Amino acid sequence: MAEVSRALRRMAADSAGIAQAVRLLRDGALVVLPTETVYGLAADAANRAAVAAIFAAKGRPGHNPLIVHVADLAMAERYAVLSPLARRLAGAFWPGPLTLVLPRRPEAPLAPEVAAGLPTLALRAPAHPAMRAVIARLGRGVAAPSANRSGSLSPTRAEHVRDLDVPLILDAGPAAAGVESTIVKVEADTAVLLRPGALPVEDIERLVGAPLGTPGAAIEAPGMLHRHYAPRKPLRLNARSAGCDEFLIGFGAIAGDLNLSPAADLAEAAAGLFHALHVAEASGAEAIAVAPVPAHGLGLAINDRLKRAAAAAPLRRCAP
Repeated sequence: MAEVSRALRRMAADSAGIAQAVRLLRDGALVVLPTETVYGLAADAANRAAVAAIFAAKGRPGHNPLIVHVADLAMAERYAVLSPLARRLAGAFWPGPLTLVLPRRPEAPLAPEVAAGLPTLALRAPAHPAMRAVIARLGRGVAAPSANRSGSLSPTRAEHVRDLDVPLILDAGPAAAGVESTIVKVEADTAVLLRPGALPVEDIERLVGAPLGTPGAAIEAPGMLHRHYAPRKPLRLNARSAGCDEFLIGFGAIAGDLNLSPAADLAEAAAGLFHALHVAEASGAEAIAVAPVPAHGLGLAINDRLKRAAAAAPLRRCAP
């Protein structure tokens, strides 16, 4: 594995940084790369040792599959079988924040660990220019879950990346979308929503021409664990005011200590969600409260992340 001095640990996502990231990936190293959703912990998806290193670095359960990031439809075809509906979805929303879970080709030139033993693969063509440049230069898929310890807050800025010993972080500033991709499983002419995300479900349903199906209990894609995306402090939802020693994340007319969007704009709120949770986690408050956010459009993704983050949160003696 290539050695990189700590002085180079963070580089701008420019041509020099991209070239260094590609060199490290080819050598089997892990690097942190920006995407339009969140920052990802990236490995060459064909390298078994590198993919195994992702699971080890994150403390990620082996049954939780990884998303393989591809350049385009042609690269996706190397790895999975795309039905006409899958092609329509990719044609409409790639590059962008849509992950498609598709039947895996038996001969797919990928480390088998990315699929976590499933007969499917999660594929996405990202829109971020730095990530696209890395994939194009590498010439094959890049496995890249969020660059954090499993279950903790997702990083939407380079400075959010903590507790990972990697030789390189490419810094491209704040992620534009701020929440992970929407994940849809496609089998023939059926589409099932596995995880709401940065692409509104309503946009997908307009193209499909029908409501998306609902998943079963099995883990078929990232982001389906009951507790996920969680801060280290207790989290209370649908709060209209701060309780004792709580940091209140506001929305709309509820100002709070930090407001996701005073104008109640869901895109703005999604873009700032994880950063607000990072700020609240670093504050001196003992707990975090979040104001109600409407559960439509991008609000579906926001509420999904918050509910999973609050699941099994420790009880507090101090009542709000």
